[in-house]
Amino acid sequence: MGVAAHLSDRFATHDSQGLTHSYTLGLWKASEPLREMAEATNPAATSFPAPTISLPLGPDILRTYSGALICLEIVFGGLVWILVASSNVPVPLLQGWVMFVSVTMFVCSSTYLALFLLGFADKINTDWNFMDLAYHFIALLFYFAAFVLEAATTSAYAENTNSTCILRPSKNIITFLDFRQYSINVVATIFAFIVTVCYGCSMFMGFRRWRKL
Repeated sequence: MGVAAHLSDRFATHDSQGLTHSYTLGLWKASEPLREMAEATNPAATSFPAPTISLPLGPDILRTYSGALICLEIVFGGLVWILVASSNVPVPLLQGWVMFVSVTMFVCSSTYLALFLLGFADKINTDWNFMDLAYHFIALLFYFAAFVLEAATTSAYAENTNSTCILRPSKNIITFLDFRQYSINVVATIFAFIVTVCYGCSMFMGFRRWRKL
């Protein structure tokens, strides 16, 4: 009699555990649509759209026309501020802007190219085609002004004199250049023109990529 009661209790316990497990499983399945809805509306679980990039990432960008133009902008842009600085900036009122633009664009173009070479552009959610167009448009305006001012600086050369310095008052607006300064600034003007053309071509190519989207 005691054995029968013990077996009856064991079966009753097993049945109650089975019913509890079935009930828990039923609740889990019933709550599955609610969990899916919560995940769909959870901002943390929402995937952001991929950034818009037409230019290749990594070293492949150097094989494109845009990548080659950016390299030319960096090389010749660096030569512009190096040459202007080596001439001791004889007309700071004009060449101050030239130095600011050439150094700033040199750093910005180097950073811009590094973002694509290192693949960081793919991790920044933005329209890179529009950013490329906007950046080169601003750079074109800045460098065109720098080219005009640098060309105006070369006109201060005193053609019929052999002195190292004609006149340099403390509060002058126009300073005459000696032959060395004139030669250096002529080369800087040519390089500034090349950089301006490169930025113009990059802006045009960026505009074409942006319009295709």
